[in-house]
Formats: sequence, structure tokens, C-alpha cells
Amino acid sequence: MRYSLISPTFKRPDEVSEFIASIAKLSYPREAFEVILGDGTPGDALRPIIKRVADDVDLPVKVVYKEFLPVSDARNLAAAAAEGDVLIFLDSDCLLPRDYLNKVDLGLTRDGWDAFGGPDAAPSDFSHLQKAINYSMTSPLTTGGIRGGKQSTSTYYPRGFNMGMKAKVFKAVKGYDTAFKCGEDVELSIRINEAGYKVGLIPEAVVWHKRRSNLGQFYKQVRRFGSARIALARQHKGQMKATHAFPAVFMLTWVAAFALHVTQVFTLGIYAFHAYFLVIAILSSIKHLNPFVGLLSMVSTAVMFAGYASGFMAALVGRPAK
Repeated sequence: MRYSLISPTFKRPDEVSEFIASIAKLSYPREAFEVILGDGTPGDALRPIIKRVADDVDLPVKVVYKEFLPVSDARNLAAAAAEGDVLIFLDSDCLLPRDYLNKVDLGLTRDGWDAFGGPDAAPSDFSHLQKAINYSMTSPLTTGGIRGGKQSTSTYYPRGFNMGMKAKVFKAVKGYDTAFKCGEDVELSIRINEAGYKVGLIPEAVVWHKRRSNLGQFYKQVRRFGSARIALARQHKGQMKATHAFPAVFMLTWVAAFALHVTQVFTLGIYAFHAYFLVIAILSSIKHLNPFVGLLSMVSTAVMFAGYASGFMAALVGRPAK
């Protein structure tokens, strides 16, 4: 067994069904990979749906179940049942392109990573809002742009929506820290780096990431990201960088600019913020060939900054997001 594809699941039957269906379309030999889901859905209600979808696409899917299983625990339990030489952790709101595992093979052969990550993107058939959120989360114009693109082990940390490692590496670092309720993927990546393993990006190994379906859900998600950053900094020395505080500084400055716009300096500041969001709207419109996606990207970026800043500042004063 070459690869074990692992994902935590909790309700969201449509999302999980699409995830399984995309794996069934992989061009990689079926006998060389397995699929394991760590599920915490109340009443084991998701299992019959998983079985039906898996049978429909003729794909064996192993389910490790415990009611209300947290994310880190779900990944650890699924990994304990894995038989692959390489464990690949994915999120159930991702879809895999047909050649995903072929691209992973290519990267591992070429670079010899002990642990690796891949980028996320939005295909042409995603909704306008999904494309906008993806742009906010991946654009070089936002802090989302630091999520990938660097292969240095000192700066690049694979994320849980698309990260893999040799099974022996996962075992050596003792898997996910179950004390982390958010940011557990980055925390694991930090420990792998600190242990001296060779870690890097496989840029070709892209997953299609659907993310949250509305701005309210997106706000809650990024708020937890902001809160997790404080927990990571407290757990691991040197993990707080200026870029991590940028969304909070950005939002505080924006609010101050509006509140104190009576002075010329802050009036100019408002114009600068307007110009920044206008650039985002223009570039996203060009990228997606759709001005509506550009406008939504402006909104989703504001929501991303606001959510992250809220979680970051709340955790800073001892009130982490749940």
C-alpha cells in the first residue's frame, strides 16, 4: 500500500459524498491507495451514506467511528488504522483532481520530501463566492498568500487540507496534539520541522478546496485561525511573525481611520484602504474574468481580516475562539 488518504468527517453528507466521488475518479492504481475517514457524526448517521456512495463508485472506504470525535483525534485514529507508507491528510470539503496522486508521486520522486504540502485552488465550476473566498485565502495581496509557494523548511508548514508525510515520520513525532482544537495541522508541521525532517511544497499537487458556503461560516472559520495563531506562538518559540499580527493591525487601523477621519492624515488613510480593496476587486475580476467575483473578493477579504483579527485579539487576552 503506497498511500493512505485520511480525512476527519462530521455530518455534511453532501460534502463527504462529493469528496469520496472525486477520489474514485483518481487515475492512480486502486490497489496502491486506501481511504480512511475518522468520523464523529452523532448516532453514526453518516456511515450509511458513506457506504452507499462508496458502493456506487466501487471504492472501499474504511470508517473509524467515535461519537463527537474531535478533528485531531479523528486524524490520529484513522492514521492508526492506516496501512500506507505515506499518510495524506485532507479535508472533506476538498475535491481531488484525477492526477492528484500522480503529482504527489512526481514531487516525492523529484524532491524526496519526508513531509509535504500542496496548494489549494478553485476550479471554474465553483460558485462565485467560493472563488472569491479562495482568492482571499490564497492571493499574494493578503496574508493568505503565505499559505504556500515556499519550499524552505524554515518557513513552509503544510496545512491539513492537503498535507502528507511518511508513516514513520507521523509515528516518530506522535501524531496530532489533541490539545489543539484549531491550528493542529500547523502545530504538527512545526514539530516535524523541528525534528529535522525534510519538508516542502509539491506545487503540482493541487486540491480543489470548496471551503465554507457562506460568509458567516467563513468568518467563524478564520476567527478560529486567528485564535490558533496565539496558541501556536505560546507553544512554540519564534512562531509569531509580523505577518501573523497584520490582519489585527489592519483592522484596528481601518477602524481608527474611519473614527478619526476629521484629520487629514486619517482621511488619506481611508483613501489608502479603499485603494487596497479596489486593487483586490480589479485583480480578482481579471483572474476570474468576472467583475462580480471581483466585488465578492473585496467583501470576503474584509470578512477574512475581521474574523482573523477578532480571534487573534480575543485569544491574546485569554478568550480563545471555540
